[in-house]
Amino acid sequence: MEVVFDIGNVLLRWDPRNLFAAVFEDAATMERFLADALAMSFITQTDVAPRFSDLIEARALAYPEFARELRLFDARWLETLGGPIEENVALLRRIRTRGGRAHALSNFAHEKFTLAAAAYPFLREFDVAVISGQVGVAKPDDRIYEILRARTGESELLFVDDSERNVEAARACGIEAIHYAPGVDLAREFARRGLL
Repeated sequence: MEVVFDIGNVLLRWDPRNLFAAVFEDAATMERFLADALAMSFITQTDVAPRFSDLIEARALAYPEFARELRLFDARWLETLGGPIEENVALLRRIRTRGGRAHALSNFAHEKFTLAAAAYPFLREFDVAVISGQVGVAKPDDRIYEILRARTGESELLFVDDSERNVEAARACGIEAIHYAPGVDLAREFARRGLL
């Protein structure tokens, strides 16, 4: 069995509020921006877009009152990151040190993944990384799990994701999965499967 990590909020903290709490003076306006102009449904589109900036510019035209903030989401995107989740990065490295293989399956704009990997070199340590912006399809679409299986060549995978929807999609594709939520001890979960 080989482990597949989601990246955002499993290995690397991510929240647009990390950036926008310093941009907006009013919390209610920020929340309205995040619910509408920068809704998760839009962010998912950026995760597969050929050019992140093109999608941002189109969105800025649709939400002119938030055009500046939308452009900041592109220009200052690295500030949405909150740093590594160290205990999980340590697990990734323990698996590989023991001779196991560890992979990534993440919804991530390809340009932003390049930036993140430059800032956080552990993102270059996967045996296989399936990044939505590089393959043109995002979780929970079945096709991305098929790409993962093809690239790893492994029939027994254990997928860890903070999104219950993505976990359910993986299970529907025959991949064992853990919903990473508060209270989940990944070290214990891995150990009981003989991975540590």
